[in-house]
Amino acid sequence: MRNYTKIKDIQNLSETIKEAILLKMNPFEFSELGKNKTLVMLFFNSSLRTRLSTEKAAKNLGMNVTILNVNDAWNLEFEDGAIMNMDKSEHVKDAAQVISQYADIIAVRAFPSLTDKAKDESELILNSFKKHATVPIINMESATAHPLQALADAITITELTEKAKPKVVLSWAPHPKALPQAVANSFVEMMQAMEIDLTITHPEGYELNDEITKDTPINYNQEEALKEADFVYVKNWSSYKDYGKVLHQDKNWMMTKAKLGHAKFMHCLPLRRNVVVEDAVLDSDQSVVIKQANNRTYAAQVVLKQILENL
Repeated sequence: MRNYTKIKDIQNLSETIKEAILLKMNPFEFSELGKNKTLVMLFFNSSLRTRLSTEKAAKNLGMNVTILNVNDAWNLEFEDGAIMNMDKSEHVKDAAQVISQYADIIAVRAFPSLTDKAKDESELILNSFKKHATVPIINMESATAHPLQALADAITITELTEKAKPKVVLSWAPHPKALPQAVANSFVEMMQAMEIDLTITHPEGYELNDEITKDTPINYNQEEALKEADFVYVKNWSSYKDYGKVLHQDKNWMMTKAKLGHAKFMHCLPLRRNVVVEDAVLDSDQSVVIKQANNRTYAAQVVLKQILENL
């Protein structure tokens, strides 16, 4: 693996999942692999799980870690040919090359604007670093994707499934704010790459990009979609067609114990209790969100390991 900016960068998914589970059993086995290597983590947006789990993963491999909240430094310019006489102090062309001298791997987290679909889909920030940096790049969540989260989700389902081909449902949930499609996009792409019976359920108007969902079944009736589910992944996202808009906040789409049935409940966190899901679900034995969060470390660690092995 050279970079990990999208799920397709994984060459062998099943072997990668197995490798991550083995790392979980013995996280310090390759602690010499990252010795004298540095991971620089660049945050254009806030983070809890991604920041802590990726730092832990790097340190498990013996790496040094440097973290920069980019906007605490200064605003970077990303447009080619820009006349930089306003509020931008440095161009990404220069910054990426400089940071590459301090880092062996660069990890970037940058959310979408949710106002300019074309610009968000161009992945301007992530792809600018990928273009101008001279070291590998890892996506810690970008405008359209969260491949580290999706890999942790795949590890979790693999560990917990009791079936050769479990039924997995991705269900939209209400939320007071407009949220990106990134987590949902990557979850769908990851499930499509596995032996999974996947269904997506959401209110009309919340269709994801059909270039991502492809022929995955979409059911606008949540309770019907949830029947006989083994895993239910709940996530809010704003409209893709009416880009970034909250079309409505139907409280009836909140996940409840009655709807969940016997399925395991999944969510990437953070979540708003009793808005996205009721306490009775989140605090039950059916909730695996803490296991998911723990697997974020080993998803990041297997990615870092595979990149380090190819430096």
